[in-house]
Amino acid sequence: MEFGPRTNTVIDKVAWIRVEDGRLLAARTRGRELYYLPGGKPEPGETDEQALVREVREELGVALDPATVTPLLITRAPADGKPAGTVVRTACYTADHTGVPAPHGEIAEIAHLTHGDHPRASPAARQVLDHLAATGLLLRW
Repeated sequence: MEFGPRTNTVIDKVAWIRVEDGRLLAARTRGRELYYLPGGKPEPGETDEQALVREVREELGVALDPATVTPLLITRAPADGKPAGTVVRTACYTADHTGVPAPHGEIAEIAHLTHGDHPRASPAARQVLDHLAATGLLLRW
């Protein structure tokens, strides 16, 4: 018996992890229900740090300090809204910033999530919520 070809597409992304008062900053794009980690895909020739700075500026209107960009973790999760087998590999970073995060560009809304907000979060964001809760950095509810 033969099965059809399996899709094993990997989408590489970068994300900014910002925890304030025990809550994770997340963003929801227009036309989507789930909240995602602020960030996006690097453009050809961009480093992760350059992509992170650019994406966060475009999405939230804040300036990240490139000198403070620090790796936190890498997630691998099913891609929301993509064909089965598509995985998002997200390199997550912390960084200092200037400005107040607010929706810009494609972002419809921002939220500050606790671990109890799992159902509202994308699969990658859920992994970050779990990681932050396990380390005591995130409010449980």
